[in-house]
Amino acid sequence: MKSDDKQSSHFPAPPFAEQPQKAPGLASRMEPTPDHGETRYQGHGRLSGKRALITGGDSGIGRAVAIAFAREGADVAINYLPQEEEDAKEVVALIEAEGRKAVALPGDLRDETFCQQLVDNAQSQLGGLDIVVNNAGRQQHCESIEQLSTEDFDATFKTNVYAPFWVTKAALKYLQSGAVIINTASVQAYEPSDILLDYAQTKACNVAFTKALAKQLGKRNIRVNAVAPGPYWTPLQPSGGQPQEKVKSFGKSAPLGRPGQPVEIAPLYVLLASDECSYASGQVWCSDGGTGTL
Repeated sequence: MKSDDKQSSHFPAPPFAEQPQKAPGLASRMEPTPDHGETRYQGHGRLSGKRALITGGDSGIGRAVAIAFAREGADVAINYLPQEEEDAKEVVALIEAEGRKAVALPGDLRDETFCQQLVDNAQSQLGGLDIVVNNAGRQQHCESIEQLSTEDFDATFKTNVYAPFWVTKAALKYLQSGAVIINTASVQAYEPSDILLDYAQTKACNVAFTKALAKQLGKRNIRVNAVAPGPYWTPLQPSGGQPQEKVKSFGKSAPLGRPGQPVEIAPLYVLLASDECSYASGQVWCSDGGTGTL
């Protein structure tokens, strides 16, 4: 990030306005608009020549990672739901503005066949695959287990647990020695909220998946790590991830007194993806505004 950037205390802090959206939500309709690094992030060539696939790359953390990767020299394929095309087009333009190749691959990760096709298409259009970021997630709050339907429970697990498994499994036929897999977990894996029962379970699965897979793939020199965000200002929150009353005060309880902006976590993904971090595997790196969850 630029050395002359505003201090982090100048990022937006609550209270925020109520801003309900239908899931999956769009960053362009949030107030304030999340900072994904569109003007803030400056690259240093750390991923020069790399080719990356990022799920959930249209908005939120995935968008910030896509922008950062491109500015670090990588070509990037992003996956997103068709309903998120508006946000995805902006990301593609930002990647291409850096002189990097951008590949847009819309589709629903809850389908195993699509996940396999997604990886094949990313590899084909990028000319190879070096980095896989399993970032797409589903979060819908529910006050009681008695109100949590099997349909919703299944949708959360298919998006957050099955999809990373399917994508990673499909990618392994292309990933060579030195490749990197990064999963987006959450502090919810360690300090689950009562209204995020299913989501928290899936994030605990992501942590176990990361640690076990790192042991499996170490002999192939493929590193596997995870990032565990705390409260970050993304479309996941106002589109059902939190009640609107909590959206208004989102991030206030963090010691920094505000939610993180996606640009603030992207450097963790960059470092984990880079050759500079070649001995880190099986790790979960947290960014939670000072709570010290991990």
